[in-house]
Amino acid sequence: MEAHFSPSVLIANIVLMGMLGVITIAIIRMRSLFAIVMLSGVYSLVSAAWFQAMDAVDVSFTEAAVGAGVSTTLILAAMLLTVRTAKPSKPISKRWGPLVVVIATGAVLLYASTDLPSFGAADSPANSHVGKAYIDETPHDVGTPNIVTAVLASYRGFDTFGETVVVFAAGVAVILLIGFGERARAASDWRGKDEEQGENFSDDSHLILRVVSKFLIPLIAIFAFYVHFHGEYSPGGGFQAGVIFAVAVMLYAMIFGLRAAMKAFPPVWARVGAAIGVAIYGLTGVVCMINGGDFLDYDYIFGPPTGEVHGHHNWPQITGIIGVEVGVVVAVACVMITAFYAFAGRVPEIRDEDW
Repeated sequence: MEAHFSPSVLIANIVLMGMLGVITIAIIRMRSLFAIVMLSGVYSLVSAAWFQAMDAVDVSFTEAAVGAGVSTTLILAAMLLTVRTAKPSKPISKRWGPLVVVIATGAVLLYASTDLPSFGAADSPANSHVGKAYIDETPHDVGTPNIVTAVLASYRGFDTFGETVVVFAAGVAVILLIGFGERARAASDWRGKDEEQGENFSDDSHLILRVVSKFLIPLIAIFAFYVHFHGEYSPGGGFQAGVIFAVAVMLYAMIFGLRAAMKAFPPVWARVGAAIGVAIYGLTGVVCMINGGDFLDYDYIFGPPTGEVHGHHNWPQITGIIGVEVGVVVAVACVMITAFYAFAGRVPEIRDEDW
């Protein structure tokens, strides 16, 4: 059975794909790293809109938060450590080999994709077996209106735990490679200026930006908590909420200075919080095992089940999901903040002309 789309949806998909192609070509041709980073953020926003048009709302939310939000901010922090423009290192004539390899690989992948089911086909394995089982059983087994939350936090909770550990390991790798933010900051003197000379913006500049941000940053943080605690009913969850909260801290650092951000949210909080977040997730599963169930079997989170509890009042499942989501939001937010401190902390002073 082939998937059918309305003309408006088809036109929207074509327009969005065309915009992605134009942005890709612009990124390839540009040499200004700042412009490339900004266009990469635009690319992520357009991708999020495309996912939204394809009814992948949770994926769209994640792409907007990660791709256009935290990734852009982290790359900007890393960009301060290098030059602002990029020049070709090899003549164009010496690049034909890699180009041929890329084209050949792409052709093979496109040919192989002809054997895949059509997008959205009702008779595909994902839609006829796995997806149908999740849709039919989630109201009875878990009771959360958002099926994506039930799949990620309950049915596939162990996989999500592994993904959380991977995020934590990535943060540890960043620290091992470039050090802690405040330590690298104290040792970084490549500009030959004293750290006390100032931060980011002077007191009398960008007044409007500072005033507006004082209203905007708290709203971003509150929205992060909303996304987290409302994830079982609407798109979002711990991962998106953690990224949004981290962006609030990063925005504060970029406007008011890194030193002010480190005073408001000390780096030691971020490092300890990353480990605590993973521990919260893991201990939720351990509690289930202590009570006689399997790892992350939320039916045992309050003890052995005394009766059949299903539907929207399945409190053991809901409590377990909220518990692991708390671990995810703490781990993700603290890892992202730690990585930002590590990159931005290597620059003793951020000035307007750096961009």
